[in-house]
Amino acid sequence: MSSESAKQRLDKVLSSLGVDPKKSLGQNFLISDNVIGKILKATENFQFKNLLEIGPGAGALTSLLINKDANFKVIELDRVFSQYWRDQGLEVIEADALHVDWDKWNLPETLLVSNLPYQISSSLVIDRSLDEAPLTGMVLMFQKEVAQRIRAEIRTEHYGMLSVIAQNFWEVAMVSEAGPGDFWPPPRVASRVLSFKPKSVTGFDRNKFLKFVKQGFSQRRKLLRSNLSGILSAEKRLQLDEWLLGQVQNPQARAEELSPDMWRRLFLEMS
Repeated sequence: MSSESAKQRLDKVLSSLGVDPKKSLGQNFLISDNVIGKILKATENFQFKNLLEIGPGAGALTSLLINKDANFKVIELDRVFSQYWRDQGLEVIEADALHVDWDKWNLPETLLVSNLPYQISSSLVIDRSLDEAPLTGMVLMFQKEVAQRIRAEIRTEHYGMLSVIAQNFWEVAMVSEAGPGDFWPPPRVASRVLSFKPKSVTGFDRNKFLKFVKQGFSQRRKLLRSNLSGILSAEKRLQLDEWLLGQVQNPQARAEELSPDMWRRLFLEMS
């Protein structure tokens, strides 16, 4: 690792560019050498030839990831930082990560690493879960509440559509906590880093599965049969009651009473 601290590297880059963090782009720069070290260590659990980082910003991770033996690209929306990393010799995709042509950039054996802008984190996980040829893995920073939703267990307040989708397609593990003081400027919320290893899940339409789960959780207080009634035939609704009775011993079950695996089995039964 660099002999300079992350904060020293940040100050140097921001000073050279004459810029300040942009709140509109969710720019809270990671300055904790401890958290950065844990993220870098987590990348060692994956074998990859291509490395992709979203939102390199001033380079808390980038300046160290660049030393990895991999084909390294970054996605950066900020024009100033995009040019900065081009000047450092990196290939830069200057775009919103949610609107990138992932079929083009999601190459085989690709690891995604990012201190994600909070406003795109949930959508990015869902989008990458729908890839038929998934990434080799992901190591991502989230707002703590989003991280809790991703790993939530059934019948808990954080369990929902994001939990079901993420846990069906990824083995998700904890990497590190990160408090407001680990960033500059400090955000108002705590953060958490998670790692994602893809599960081998095939044989069904991932996009249709997402719509099915989303419909099931559309009104949490309603019974699952009520939420799904609009997309099921009368015959399928009777089949749903029988399935719930057999699987959870309760045709009056709500969406949060089904585990991620049960959601997948229910979808296949109803398809």
